[in-house]
Amino acid sequence: MKMAVSHILVDQKFEAEDLLRKLNEGASFEELARKHSKCPSAAQGGDLGVIDSRRLDEDFAEAAGLLKTGQISGTVRTRFGYHLILRKPLPGEAP
Repeated sequence: MKMAVSHILVDQKFEAEDLLRKLNEGASFEELARKHSKCPSAAQGGDLGVIDSRRLDEDFAEAAGLLKTGQISGTVRTRFGYHLILRKPLPGEAP
């Protein structure tokens, strides 16, 4: 299944929870990703582009698959750390 997602990756659960609180208060996902994410995608505001969910970590793919377009996940733990995931519209899909 193809999906478009951005994410923020941090080492500690409390960091992800703090960032989620900031997002719920209206902070920019892209800005927080640039400042805090330890993934190379931070330079693109956390954007992973369009990806095949079968190529993702199973826990990440499962959480992302449950999101509606525009929705942000709660804290998702994978072997890489703790993620916040933003589901984005696929190209040509209405936001």
